[in-house]
Amino acid sequence: MDSANRTPPAPGAGDRAHRRLASAVFVAGILLAALLPGSANAVSCAGIAAWDPATVYATPGFSVTWAGHLYQNKWWTQGEDPTRSGQWDVWADQGACDGAMTVTISPDNACRPEGMAASGVSGVPYCLAYEASGREKLANGLQRRTVGYFTSWRTGADGRQRYLPSDIPWAHLSHVNYAFAHVGPDNRISVNETAAGNVATDMEWPGVAGAEMDPALPYKGHFNLLGKFKRLHAGVKTLVSVGGWAETGGYIGVDGARVASGGFYGVTVNADGTVNAAGIATFADSVVAFLRKYGFDGVDIDYEYPTTMPGAGNPLDAAFSSARAAGLQAGYRELMRVLRARLDAAAVQDGKYYLLTAAVPASSYLLRGMEAYPALRHLDFVNVMSYDLHGAWNEFVGPQAPLFDDGRDAELLNAYVYQDAQYRGIGSLNVDWAYHYYRGAMPPTRINIGLPYYTRGWRDVVGGDRGLWGIARSFVCPPGTTAPCGLGAAGIDNLWSSPDAEGRAEDAGGNPLWHAKNLAGSIAGDYLPRYQLSASDLMGRYDRHFDPTLAATWLWNAPKRVFLTTEDEESVRAKADWVARKGIGGVMIWELAGDYDWDATRTPLAGGAGQFVPGSTLTRLLADVFRSAVPTTTRLAVDPMPVEAVDLGVELGGFALGEDNYPIAPLLTIVNRTGRTIPKGALLRFQYPTSAPDNWLATGMKVVSGHTGSNVGGLKGDYHTVEYALPRLAPGASRSVRVAYRLPVTGPANIQLLVNGKAFATKQEYPGAPTGTF
Repeated sequence: MDSANRTPPAPGAGDRAHRRLASAVFVAGILLAALLPGSANAVSCAGIAAWDPATVYATPGFSVTWAGHLYQNKWWTQGEDPTRSGQWDVWADQGACDGAMTVTISPDNACRPEGMAASGVSGVPYCLAYEASGREKLANGLQRRTVGYFTSWRTGADGRQRYLPSDIPWAHLSHVNYAFAHVGPDNRISVNETAAGNVATDMEWPGVAGAEMDPALPYKGHFNLLGKFKRLHAGVKTLVSVGGWAETGGYIGVDGARVASGGFYGVTVNADGTVNAAGIATFADSVVAFLRKYGFDGVDIDYEYPTTMPGAGNPLDAAFSSARAAGLQAGYRELMRVLRARLDAAAVQDGKYYLLTAAVPASSYLLRGMEAYPALRHLDFVNVMSYDLHGAWNEFVGPQAPLFDDGRDAELLNAYVYQDAQYRGIGSLNVDWAYHYYRGAMPPTRINIGLPYYTRGWRDVVGGDRGLWGIARSFVCPPGTTAPCGLGAAGIDNLWSSPDAEGRAEDAGGNPLWHAKNLAGSIAGDYLPRYQLSASDLMGRYDRHFDPTLAATWLWNAPKRVFLTTEDEESVRAKADWVARKGIGGVMIWELAGDYDWDATRTPLAGGAGQFVPGSTLTRLLADVFRSAVPTTTRLAVDPMPVEAVDLGVELGGFALGEDNYPIAPLLTIVNRTGRTIPKGALLRFQYPTSAPDNWLATGMKVVSGHTGSNVGGLKGDYHTVEYALPRLAPGASRSVRVAYRLPVTGPANIQLLVNGKAFATKQEYPGAPTGTF
């Protein structure tokens, strides 16, 4: 991956919210006195509901329990932590609960999103975060998530752009992800918090309006400001994101240099390729302590990437990750499983639900080496990195985040994807394709598509339609790429340049969208000198173009032959409308600091009035669309599933590693755990996503297509359906069948067993369903 006033709900909304919560949960006796701090003045808390951050407490004197104490509010409140109870705070501490205390928790299956695996922890309070349908409760009137990544490095210390928590458009977001923490050499989560002056917990910005520290918090820096603004914007959730491109295989030290130690590869997999169970346990325990200490609502894992495909991820990590390739999948699954269990246990103890999410790739190449991503079942939702689909790492010029394929993608043409009948004309370098890949394992409500607030670009582009699908070729290539690579845009067309290992700017056409808007308007922004640029560097005209088939925007400077793939109101609205129409969970933004507003008071270098500056135009647009959207889709299956379930295991496994995994040819294994003999001829039915062609190959299997033809304009359906007549399977017996397909899939999903005309779901997918017999 690389402030507004709160508007309180209408009178009575808090009572309705409280009744909805109460109807979805049950009261269970838990002796928290032994687990949580108490006092000599014990009070009875029997029958008193736990504080809910989403509930409005409009009437003074309302009682809640929290952290082992009884609290009463003094005035209207929502989302304000009762433990901050002092003379000037809204809550008054009435004393520690006695040994008969009860708290409101949810049953093990109530409110848990469909397809999210139970961790084995009893009494997880899902209903604090989710509605009974499994739809997440969101702040700011949003019907879709708007997850914004806030990056740690735009402090203003270098004299360039400053973007602080006070600049975040809190009133238009559902979640804010702090990027990044890392895994240290001791296998613990870290932000270098013990170092004096570190940005997360010790930096200050004297004289900057909105950046005044909250003296009630025992730390400074970004974490202080995040906590401060989070309390002002009830219900917005904050998560700490761990990893990222630079800190997956190592970490950035106090001096800014990268340290080749720690990171996800080492914490999950030992040098001999076995799972590092001790390292994972240490990391998970440290995450729980970190969230509690700094007040975060969850953790986001940005592991780039747990794939066996060669050349994936940061080139600096290549030797380290390659040596562990055979264990990456098992290590990743165990990381997510253990994190989920530790967070759920903490949720029961704290009376607060903790989110576990992940930033996940959109590249079909990377996903080919990720074994259908079974770790998805442990996550609350995914943030799909559906951008960087084109960039200067190769010579093929195109939009980095097109919504749809157009059948003309130069990179896919070069790879003979369109020409090879096995692919059925399906192009995989687009947002719609990436969404459908994850749709094979998750209901739409648990998927967020990625939206870049930055550009990528090339120079000296040859051919194409105003640069689109042209070529920009170089034979002098940066580490991690092979010749020919792309010739990236530079100078004024590369404002957000990243230094390479030698400290030189990487030519990649990386710019915040506010700078791209100024380029399109021929405006030499007053900030250019801070980037060692001047008005004379602004040469040629940047013409803005939009392709309705791709739903993609770009800038084309014909004299310079520069192509910048960008986003603006038209492309973002197209994606927002698509998310709303399809019932998708929402959008993830990388990164918030790239958004723009118009400032008529600024004077550009070449004169005139006004320029584009960092702002929130696109984020406000997303929020406007998402507030009026219909609710998200919470079901994995499109058609109704059987009510009864049997214990039948159906899994894909035995994948070859790396380039040997093509065509993708794993084993489909069916295990009979029903306790009864499955008769010969019983029918196994399951589905896989339409992101792969409908030519699933296996002896005796029949495929009913959910999409035919190319995917220009989007995939038409969500699933293909496979049917397989089973041999006789005695109790405990299994059957493995070799299958083959061309593009990666998630699943199998929506599995059914049909015996003598009666259909059953599986306990694998619906563990809480009543057990059926045949």
